[in-house]
Amino acid sequence: MKIVMQRIITLIAVIAMAVPSLMAQESAEEPQETREVKKQQRRPGEVQTLFGNHASGGYGAFTIGYTQINQRDAFIMGGRGAWVIGHGFGLGLGGYGFVNDPVYNPVDQLNYSLAGGYGGLIMEPIIMGWFPVHISLPILIGGGGVASTSYSTDFNDPYEHWDGYLADATAFFVAEAGFELEFNLVRFFRLALYTSYRYTSDIIMLNAPVGSPVTTPVDALKGWSYGITFKFGSF
Repeated sequence: MKIVMQRIITLIAVIAMAVPSLMAQESAEEPQETREVKKQQRRPGEVQTLFGNHASGGYGAFTIGYTQINQRDAFIMGGRGAWVIGHGFGLGLGGYGFVNDPVYNPVDQLNYSLAGGYGGLIMEPIIMGWFPVHISLPILIGGGGVASTSYSTDFNDPYEHWDGYLADATAFFVAEAGFELEFNLVRFFRLALYTSYRYTSDIIMLNAPVGSPVTTPVDALKGWSYGITFKFGSF
């Protein structure tokens, strides 16, 4: 998990350093007369990008990020698609999956982790989306499911096998509000750095082993997420 987070942070840092350089290079190579003509020709409300003009329509996106599930590091990944209305509001659907780091239970000598997913309707106000750098505020309302899974590796067995078990599972309601700092890189591509808070209904897991250190509290899925989103489409 630490390696994944290091790679995400490195990717964000590289992009953050590269974007200003690319903007400066383009500005230096373009004649002043050409820039003035483009400025005069730009229509009010037209989307501006770091590397060219833009249009409106819809997009598809995928997200990778970090969160905590039951106070343990977790990887979260998913995607969404939305119709962009008037450059200022996105309406669509999205879904995400997660899995957290396992913890060992000496009572039954198994490793336990929580895995699941959620999805639903996404409403996304886009504030000044025609500017090269702007913000969006996606809100997801829907539902999901989570399972407590366990596994053991028996290397004493001559056939060395991996046994997996489902300890318990349940459904939940979810509402997630996010903040995204978006960069209009080119006409069809936006990159966003995001943080979001995930609220869920109580998680009730009835089948945790007696004496287990991996019992699931009712607020196990509530918490913050951080990561990066890649958007492709016509905005």
